[in-house]
Amino acid sequence: MSGLSERSARGSWRGPAPLLVAGCILAACGVCAGSASADGGTLQARSVAVSDAGYVGSEACAACHQPIYDSYRKTSMGQSMSPITPALIGKMAVPATFYDARQDRHYDIYAKDGALYQSEYQKDATGREVFRTIGRLSWIVGSGSNIRGGIVERSGYLFEAPMALYTATGKWSWAPGYASADYSFSRPVLAGCIVCHSGRAHAVEGTNGEYDKKVFSEISIGCENCHGPGRAHIEAMSGGECRSAPGEDCIVNPAMLKPELANNLCMGCHQIGDERVLQPYKSYSDLRPGEPLGKTLAIFMVPPRKESPPDSDHLQHVYSMMLSRCYRASGGRLRCISCHDPHIRVTAQEAPAFYRERCLTCHTEQSCGLPMAARRKQNPSDNCIGCHMQRRPVAFMAHTSLTNHRILATPDEALPSSMFHATTAALPDLINLDPVPGEESKEPPLLTLLTAYGELSAFRPEYREPYLRVLDRLEISQPENPLVEAAVGRRDLAQGRIEQAIDHLERAINRGATAATACADLSAAFERHGDADAALHAQQQAVRLDPWNPLLQKALIALLIRQKRYADASAALDRYMAAFPQDSFMRQLQAKATAVSAAP
Repeated sequence: MSGLSERSARGSWRGPAPLLVAGCILAACGVCAGSASADGGTLQARSVAVSDAGYVGSEACAACHQPIYDSYRKTSMGQSMSPITPALIGKMAVPATFYDARQDRHYDIYAKDGALYQSEYQKDATGREVFRTIGRLSWIVGSGSNIRGGIVERSGYLFEAPMALYTATGKWSWAPGYASADYSFSRPVLAGCIVCHSGRAHAVEGTNGEYDKKVFSEISIGCENCHGPGRAHIEAMSGGECRSAPGEDCIVNPAMLKPELANNLCMGCHQIGDERVLQPYKSYSDLRPGEPLGKTLAIFMVPPRKESPPDSDHLQHVYSMMLSRCYRASGGRLRCISCHDPHIRVTAQEAPAFYRERCLTCHTEQSCGLPMAARRKQNPSDNCIGCHMQRRPVAFMAHTSLTNHRILATPDEALPSSMFHATTAALPDLINLDPVPGEESKEPPLLTLLTAYGELSAFRPEYREPYLRVLDRLEISQPENPLVEAAVGRRDLAQGRIEQAIDHLERAINRGATAATACADLSAAFERHGDADAALHAQQQAVRLDPWNPLLQKALIALLIRQKRYADASAALDRYMAAFPQDSFMRQLQAKATAVSAAP
């Protein structure tokens, strides 16, 4: 029934130790058994179907657009991801080592037989290896402008590698996010991340990091990411009949789009906001250039306050541009592509003159208040962006800085008052950064808000009440929706209405909710109801649905211990340590359990 090995490992656990171990595991999880994520976790149907949907790949475009193709391939987007090749390995500063004293971890990065590897290990006081995990990198993410990181593929899942190569130093260090958390080789690469780093990836919807056997149709960001599927255009240009609007040549030309739709193209990846939520029944494969981004993906920002204005430039480029005086004075006509040409690579040496020319399409030499003599003394000379779009360090990404896109007239320029009045009557507690044109005053779909409020409430308690209010409305308007059923079940579980929670969670799963959190919640409800077998079955199903989630596996181990199924708990702990050997806390528990089993 469980699909897990039932073999006994290292004998049975006896005495009081199992209860102690169970308590330690629950403390390590930081959550009650079976509750492994914030409210509002997305439930979607699992699917591995790969459809070309009219896509042909960038090489098909090169047949007629060779110069543009060749130029674009040299840009950062054109090199956003790369397979491991001998030529690439030659640029990766290997072999290399890294030691982290805080966690007492060693890392080796090396090439062998044309492949690239990262190895993580730890030694005890005698110099003996405690564990070693080796990951073979399948792809490199990043062009090398700032950083190059690695992706490891295991059993159909993609994971970020712990080490990354930083261009500014030419050395390996923690990959973004790793300095503050112990992920090892188990941080999944999610669909919402890979969509902005690749041409077209095929994630299995509703999973954390699972992909189709054909992971990519195109590895790097390609022509069709911005111009849309190309098959109809090729057929039209070859004498076929164009099925799109007259004059469009069956292809999207961003320069011909309305400014907000052109900016939407860039916003999809260059505007992170505080929450990014797929609209109901949408996936990242539904994103289409030329269509409003808000139809597929909603980007929300917590309203800034004057006493604590935002100070991060990381992927807030479009919003920052919209706050600039240049954008406001243009009446919204200023677009990302007013300054950026995505088809060409602008080097650091070329940037001052290149962007100065862009500035002079709207400004004149006399627009600058700094005398020309002083501007010419700058290094580089007369550098508009050096003064008005200064680079600032990225807090969580070492050795990296990004350009402030607010285009400041002076360094101390005040934020526009409109920034603090950007909410609407329909959405008073969030800013919708990409509303569908013409629908700016409308309330977003309730399912979208449920997910946004639920995820925000995990670290902003003030959004707990809005979440519950939206859930109350959905319970009336969409009572049979599996998302709603699962959320209502979690609410009832938290409020002690156990039988109602079981009813809602079972209906959610029967109606197609396949998120592991729904099964984990059901397990917790069954346990509190006294149905041990049902609780175990539901938790095992949660682990099967999200097999690389350490919290779910810890909850399963704790549940088995509470049920006095010590042999099964021991086997589950062995499986956990095989998947997460870096977990020193659980390794100590495993040693204690082994000692108890070996005791006479």
